[in-house]
Amino acid sequence: MFERPASGERAVLVQLDLGQGAIDERLSELKLLVLSAGATVEAVVQGRRATPDPKLFAGSGKVQEIGEALRAYGADIVIFNHALSPGQQRNLERELQCMVIDRTALILDIFAQRARSHEGKLQVELAQLEHLATRLVRGWTHLERQKGGIGLRGPGEKQLETDRRLLGNRVKMLKSRLAQIEKQRKVRRRARERRDVLSVSLVGYTNAGKSTLFNALTKAGAYAADQLFATLDTTSRRLYVGGEGAGASVVLSDTVGFIRDLPHALVAAFQATLEETAQADLLLHVVDSASEDRDAQIEAVNQVLAEIGAAEVAQILVWNKIDLTRAVAAVERGDCGTIRRIFLSARTGEGLDLLRDALAEVARQTFGDNADRPAGSDDERRQET
Repeated sequence: MFERPASGERAVLVQLDLGQGAIDERLSELKLLVLSAGATVEAVVQGRRATPDPKLFAGSGKVQEIGEALRAYGADIVIFNHALSPGQQRNLERELQCMVIDRTALILDIFAQRARSHEGKLQVELAQLEHLATRLVRGWTHLERQKGGIGLRGPGEKQLETDRRLLGNRVKMLKSRLAQIEKQRKVRRRARERRDVLSVSLVGYTNAGKSTLFNALTKAGAYAADQLFATLDTTSRRLYVGGEGAGASVVLSDTVGFIRDLPHALVAAFQATLEETAQADLLLHVVDSASEDRDAQIEAVNQVLAEIGAAEVAQILVWNKIDLTRAVAAVERGDCGTIRRIFLSARTGEGLDLLRDALAEVARQTFGDNADRPAGSDDERRQET
């Protein structure tokens, strides 16, 4: 089994054109993912195929080119911007004599580095184990022998079978713990619903500026950085929006960013967290308006929202980073007067007042006069006297 270097891996990237389109954007995104994982990009190998090669995905000629790049740049890992089958991954490692990972494993690695909360770590571990479950055969041929020796003689279970059984037990335990956390979350959610507090979730493509916007609105100090998947753990804050006498309280949640071709293992593992999004009253879909690929990013986010059952939740597009596009802060409404899009800059604060007023408007439309007010409001002072 190939040992993963401790840090600072030197990577050769592989991006094939299989007719999926937006190749330059996909390659640029892969480079950002690799840098986010802590590796350096030494070389990029590209090519075009009608369909993946069943054995080596890229074909023997292209694999030879990858091997030459490995030796020329002294790289120690190959990263495919595609999903590899366990057999393809095993064959590639045998041919290239180095570690080979695919897009799914790369994203899982980044998630493992970024998870901070107890729940986040459990979710990432579950996703990693379920991804690993189909790949235990890789490099484990020496474990196919029967156990033996003093203290090891037993029912004759093979080491590989033991590992699969232990892995299955660990997966079952992680799912049980996550189920308990989800019960606690549902209790908190019911408490918010009883108090008529508008629940708002920030969603969007990774690195669109969700955490920066969250901090600008709530002063929460959540971690924000110009990197992919800077936020993994959901953070919620309560804030008061709108003018005096016409405002309302909302609970705003910052969530993990989405990405095209998000691994299904991650969606499944983060189902409990993502369910918070599906249960929200309103989604603020944050868009990097300075990105040339923003339309494809919006579509990728909507696909994930549909997958987690949040496609029907009311949504407002937040056109972020207008400071980079020289657009003007504004509110765009539809034919019925509903708010469709808000132009703002989370970094400079331009247009944030428009967003606060929009949230207050939605809260009043949702709960009417029952919209929850902060402590010290006129209603609560009258009750105290």
